[in-house]
Amino acid sequence: MSHEIKIPSVGESITSATLAAWTKADGAYVKAGEEIVTLDTDKVSTPLEASHDGILKHLAAEGDELDIGAVIASIEEGEAPAESAAETTEAPAESKPEKAPAAKASASDSDVKVTPVARKIADDEGVDVSTVKGTGVGGKVTKSDVLGAASQGTSAAAPAAQADAPAETGGKPTTRRKMSPLRRKIATHLVNAQHDAAILTTFNECDMTEIMNLRKRIQDDFIARHGVKLGFMSFFIKAVVDALQAVPSINAMLEGDELVENHFYDIGVAVGTDKGLMVPVVRDCDKKSFAEIEQDIIDYAVKARDGKIGLSDLQGGVFTITNGGIYGSLLSTPILNPPQSGILGMHSIQQRPVALNGEVVIRPMMYLALSYDHRIVDGKEAVTFLVRVKECLENPERMLLGA
Repeated sequence: MSHEIKIPSVGESITSATLAAWTKADGAYVKAGEEIVTLDTDKVSTPLEASHDGILKHLAAEGDELDIGAVIASIEEGEAPAESAAETTEAPAESKPEKAPAAKASASDSDVKVTPVARKIADDEGVDVSTVKGTGVGGKVTKSDVLGAASQGTSAAAPAAQADAPAETGGKPTTRRKMSPLRRKIATHLVNAQHDAAILTTFNECDMTEIMNLRKRIQDDFIARHGVKLGFMSFFIKAVVDALQAVPSINAMLEGDELVENHFYDIGVAVGTDKGLMVPVVRDCDKKSFAEIEQDIIDYAVKARDGKIGLSDLQGGVFTITNGGIYGSLLSTPILNPPQSGILGMHSIQQRPVALNGEVVIRPMMYLALSYDHRIVDGKEAVTFLVRVKECLENPERMLLGA
């Protein structure tokens, strides 16, 4: 019996998905519950699992963008093929058909990770896949990679012509590929944020000495008691909650001509992935301990790495924190995450000379940047909010004790 594999609905606003990568080859035997393909939408990446045991047949190629509900594969129920028969039974040498020279793979070609669809196109177009750089999962060569190589004349059959092509055309080497739905959505989201909101950014700096000393003093006990490390992000989330409670106008958003003020504290934490920026939301941060917040962040990091963040993980945040410091950023002006009214940017911690009690001392300093929607938040409120965040971070014991 054959079973169709369709693109599932993953959200009301999502109408299509792109087949990012097959994780099981065409003709492979799969078991129910095994991941067979990864789908990219304009919001998340979604792994799709086999519904039954049987032989998988691909009905769509990597890179195809299809409507929700489209059939992308089928599974023919049956027993797993006997490996021993496949491996040991061979036809007599004289009866084996000879392969055409063009179909034989070179020694290097046989070691290349390549999708079945890409392999077929490479054979048809005469492209040596060993010369193609793969952009798929794990460096796998995909359909789009082969098509791009074919269009540039990357053919093993004509190396001389390939070498001469740049000189004849005067062109420079490039790689062209279609933007993923997620990347297109991010681009649209960021541009709309700048068009629709009156974004202004205010800056301050924070002395990280006390937080660093506190973490050093209690880190071992914290890990022993809670099983997670005490990082910087939980301090920032708690500081933001304190500041939102002190300046509630930043915990508000516009809906039409109405101003909606939130009385809960679900904080988004921007996470960079190989597919783009995502902002999973840590819920009820005012009610959670530092350890619970750290565990939530770890769980999201694992889900982001595995491509398993769902729509529900990304919705409902009231404020966002982004940490450019982990990439070495010294200062930036973050873009709002609509419909939120504020976003806090963290940056690199650097040893800098500062004046303290009339003396110049060296301290670990971090620049803080608050971007806010000036339609909702006045400058005085924004500065008050950022100063409150700074005060909380420079006196972290108050947050730990709930004072």
